Amino acid sequence: MDLPGFRLHAFRGDYRFAMDRFGDTALAAVPLMDAVAACVFFGVWIIYNILLDGRFRHPRSINSLMIAVREGWMWRMLAREQRMMDAALIGHSIRTATFFASTTLILLAGLIGLLSSAERLHAATANMSLLLTSGALALFEIKVLLLVGIFVYAFFKFTWAIRQFNYFSAIVGSAPEPSAPLDPHLARRMADMLSHAFWQFNAGVRAYYFALAALGWFIHPAAMMLGAALVTVVLRYRQLYSRTAHDIARHVEFLQAGHDRQPLDANRNAPRT
Repeated sequence: MDLPGFRLHAFRGDYRFAMDRFGDTALAAVPLMDAVAACVFFGVWIIYNILLDGRFRHPRSINSLMIAVREGWMWRMLAREQRMMDAALIGHSIRTATFFASTTLILLAGLIGLLSSAERLHAATANMSLLLTSGALALFEIKVLLLVGIFVYAFFKFTWAIRQFNYFSAIVGSAPEPSAPLDPHLARRMADMLSHAFWQFNAGVRAYYFALAALGWFIHPAAMMLGAALVTVVLRYRQLYSRTAHDIARHVEFLQAGHDRQPLDANRNAPRT
């Protein structure tokens, strides 16, 4: 007699067998070199986030300096009666984040379609070039799933940035008039909240850079590690040593010195390109 308890026990046994078999197949499909490359890839990404865009970010990085720039912006906004320009700037940020979120959905749709025909594409890439190391079909699917995971992460970052920009729009709308008593810490709090939105947006854009590095895995595990290191070097250079970083640092010094209340020298040298 087919009892419900017996069917449930049989189902659990089949499920465990299938999961154990899937796990063994997935682990067997990932060679040691590929596993090391994946660990290095995520390790480099996490360390970069901690040192340049997290709790321990460099005080002279662009992400840190822009907090002071946004605080200066908030002081100017609170002193203005007409705040249409500020609303337009926030709207531009929302549109940019929305564009990236929409683009990410298109990329995800393409990658999911790629998974549906993974077997055929895997066979094609195996015979395409000696440069491409396709490996087993399961490893090829894992590589595609890595890209899917990166873009899912980017999508959540972009959508959370959009939500925060919208929250900040309500804060701007509720900001006190210039003639009202002003909390001396209000500009800083508003700058911090706006910075949180931009950090989420930056994290989403950064995921695109590391997705490019992850594409190197289709060539060779060493190519992915080299790509992750190259992306980190490029982003670190832009954050700390680029011309833009130096110009922003000088602008922050200008704001902190109170020179923004004085007329600018119209005869100063034009910036270099």
